[in-house]
Amino acid sequence: MKKNYIFLLFFLMGLASFKGFSQSNDVVKPADSNIENLTIYPNPVSQGKIYITTSEYALKKIEIFNVLGKKILSVSLYQNELNISKLKTGIYIIKITENNTTATRKLIVK
Repeated sequence: MKKNYIFLLFFLMGLASFKGFSQSNDVVKPADSNIENLTIYPNPVSQGKIYITTSEYALKKIEIFNVLGKKILSVSLYQNELNISKLKTGIYIIKITENNTTATRKLIVK
């Protein structure tokens, strides 16, 4: 009987020291995760054109994804105006990359 208590004691001590597989609260963010003064308008879009402005006037790589993650559109822009008239009504994710800095936003097309 004494052996069972010793075994049980070691077993419980082992369980108490086991960390398990819990989720961590540590969030890792890239250092450059925002494009300075990024604006996308109008949003929601109804006329088929959106305007993307930033504080820098550098080349922007624009990618638009549907809510399932499928890439719908990929273009590079020097100007501010993007024609999205071929997009159907719905909710999209727009990813803008400028000078190795990326930002994502929700885009609603009416």
